[in-house]
Amino acid sequence: MTAVFENEVVTAAKVRYLRVPGPAGEIALITLDNGHDHTRPSTFGPGGLAALDAALDEIAAHAPAPAAIAVTGKPFVFAVGADLSGVPAITSAADAREIAETGHRVFRRLKDSTIPTFAFVNGAALGGGLELALHCHHRTVATTAVVAFPEAFLGLVPGWGGTQLLPNLIGIDPAVTVIVENALAQNKVTSGPRAATLGIADALFEPADFLERSLEWAVGVLTGEGTVSRPEIDRSASDDGIARARAIVAGRTRNASPGAVRTVELLDLARNGVGDEAFTRGTAAEDQALADLLMSDELRASLYSFDLVNKRAKRPAGAPDRSLARTVSKVGVVGAGLMASQLALLFVRRLEVPVVLTDIDQARVDKGVGYVHTQLQELAARGRLSSDRLNRLTGLVTGALDKAAFADADLVIEAVFEEMSVKQQVFAEVEAVVSPECVLATNTSALSVSEMASKLEHPERVVGLHFFNPVAVLPLLEVVRAERTDDATPATAFAVGKALRKSCVLVADAPAFVVNRLLTRFLGEVTAAVEQGTSVAVADRALDPLGLPMTPFELLTLVGPPVALHVGERMHEAFPDRFAVGEGLRRMVELGRSSVYSEPGVVDPDLAGIDAGDSPLTEEQVRERAVEALAQEIRLMLDEGVVQAVQEIDLCMILGAGWPFWLGGISAYLDRAGVSERVTGSRFLPRGVASLPA
Repeated sequence: MTAVFENEVVTAAKVRYLRVPGPAGEIALITLDNGHDHTRPSTFGPGGLAALDAALDEIAAHAPAPAAIAVTGKPFVFAVGADLSGVPAITSAADAREIAETGHRVFRRLKDSTIPTFAFVNGAALGGGLELALHCHHRTVATTAVVAFPEAFLGLVPGWGGTQLLPNLIGIDPAVTVIVENALAQNKVTSGPRAATLGIADALFEPADFLERSLEWAVGVLTGEGTVSRPEIDRSASDDGIARARAIVAGRTRNASPGAVRTVELLDLARNGVGDEAFTRGTAAEDQALADLLMSDELRASLYSFDLVNKRAKRPAGAPDRSLARTVSKVGVVGAGLMASQLALLFVRRLEVPVVLTDIDQARVDKGVGYVHTQLQELAARGRLSSDRLNRLTGLVTGALDKAAFADADLVIEAVFEEMSVKQQVFAEVEAVVSPECVLATNTSALSVSEMASKLEHPERVVGLHFFNPVAVLPLLEVVRAERTDDATPATAFAVGKALRKSCVLVADAPAFVVNRLLTRFLGEVTAAVEQGTSVAVADRALDPLGLPMTPFELLTLVGPPVALHVGERMHEAFPDRFAVGEGLRRMVELGRSSVYSEPGVVDPDLAGIDAGDSPLTEEQVRERAVEALAQEIRLMLDEGVVQAVQEIDLCMILGAGWPFWLGGISAYLDRAGVSERVTGSRFLPRGVASLPA
C-alpha cells in the first residue's frame, strides 16, 4: 500500500499454532491486538491490514498445513473496524480506493480459503471488525460481545464486504435492521445473544471460557461431530427489504445522508448472492462508494462529530475538579408527573440509591411511584433486569407527601410546573429540611437558575440539570451554573451525570441555555414564515435537505405546544427583537392541539388560516432564513459566554437535538455552506476542520 496513516496504532496479527485433540491436528490462531487495553480498541489502518495479510502468508507457508485458521481479539475487543483517525491523511481518490481495495483483498483471503476459517468474536466487533468475521466460514460469539455496523450513522457505508455478506447470511430484512435501522437509531448495537439468534454467529459461549469452548466447537465442526445449520435465504423478500431500508433512510435522514443512501444501493446489489462473480461486482461497488465518501466533506464533518462525542464529551470544558464532588447516596424528586417519574427511574437504575418522589396529593405520588415500578417490571420482562435486581430497585423507590422525606437526601431535583414563583417556593420548602450540603437541582428548560436560587439561604448549592425528553434515550445533560453556584455543586452534578451515563456540557445561566434557545429560534423562523403566508406543507419540507431527524412541525408535536409556547414567551421577554411568539402557536395551546395536523399531511381544520398572510416564501427562502438565524444566534451565544467554545454548541445539538453526525455539528455545516461568513463575517471553525482542506 502506498497510503500510510501517520501515527497509526497498528493492530498486530499474532499467530500461534494450537494442537487440538483427535485427528484435527493444529489450528492456526490469529489474535488481533494493538498493544493497548480495551479502552483503545483494535482497528485496521494500512499497517493493521498489512499485519493480517502477513499473518495469512505465514500460515500459508506453514508445514504441515493447519486444519483450520481462527481469528480472535484481545480481551473484550475483537476489532472495531477501520482506523478513522487516519482519514485526514487520505488526500486523493486514489488513496481512498486503495484502502478500500486492500481491505477487500485481505479479508477475502479468509472467505476464499481452502482451509476452514473461524472467527471467535470474543468482544466488540464493529464495522470492519464484523466484516472480517463475516468473511470467515464459521463464527462463535461471546454472550458479552456486541456487533454493529455504524457506517451509515457516520456518513459511510460498510465497505469491506458487509453489505454483500450479511444479507446473504441472515436475509435482507434482518440485515437492513443491523446495517441501516440500528445505525440510524443513534448507532444501536446488537448483543452477542441476539447476534446468535439472528444467525450472524453459529454458536454462543460465556466469556469465562470462551476461547476454550470455541476451539472445542471448531474441532467438532472439523471432525463432523458438530453441524452448522443455516436457513435458506428467502430471496423473494428482497424488494420488500430494500423498500423498508429506503423508507428508513427517507424518514430519518430525508435522503440527505450520502452514506445512508449509498448503503441501501449496495444492499440492493446483494440480491445476486455471494458467488464469486456477484461478490466481486458487489465489492467493486463498495470500493467506489468508499472512494467517493472518504473524499467527501460529509465524512470529515462526521469525524469531527465523532471526536466531539467520544473525546470532548468525556472531558467537559470548564467542569470543576472532580475531587470536589460530594457523594450522593439518596435522591429526592419534587413532582411525580411524567418527567419527574422518568428522572426517578433513571436515578434508581444508574445510581442504585434510595429515590423518593413527592407531590401535592397521594394520587399523584402513587401514580409516579407506580410508573417507575411498572417500567422496572417491563425491563425485567425483557431480560434487562434480574429478579433480584428488580426487587432491590423497586424497594428503593418510594413516595411521600411531606418534603421531610428529603431530610437525608444528598441531591434533590425539582420537575414541577415551569413558573418561577412555584419553583422558588419548592426550593424554599426543600431547603428547610435538607442539610446545607445537599445539592438542589432544577430541570427547568428556560427559567433563570440564579433567580430561582436568589431567595435561599444557601444559593451556592443550586444548579440546573436540564435533561431532555425522553430522559432514558437522549444522552445530553446541560449543567447550568448560576451566578452564585460554588465549585462543589457542579462538580457533584458532573459526577452524577457521568454515573447516569449522560454527556454533560457546562452552560451559563442564560435564557433557554443552548439547545432550547437554538431550536426556539430555528422553529420560530419556520412558524413566522407560515404566519407570513407560507403553506404549512412548504414550511415543513423546507429543512429536508439538512436531513434532520424531524420536520419542524414534527418537532413541535414532540416538544408539545405548551412547552414551546412557554419557552418562546421567555425568549421573547429576553430578546424581543429576535424571538416572536406567533398567534398560531397560541391558538394551538388554547385549543389543546398537540399537532398542526389532524391526520398525516392534513392541517387541522380548527387551525386553518394560520398561513393567511400575503407574503409566502419558497422552501429555499424558509431554509435560508432559518440557518441564517442559527448563525446569528450562535455568534451571540459565544459573545455572551453561554458555553466555553463553539464545540460545546455543536455537541449539545448533536446529543440533545439529533443534529446529524454527517453535517458535523451546526457550526461545521454553517461554515461549509458559507452562512457563517455571510451572516457573522467569519467562520466558527478553522478551515480544514470538519471539511476537506481548502
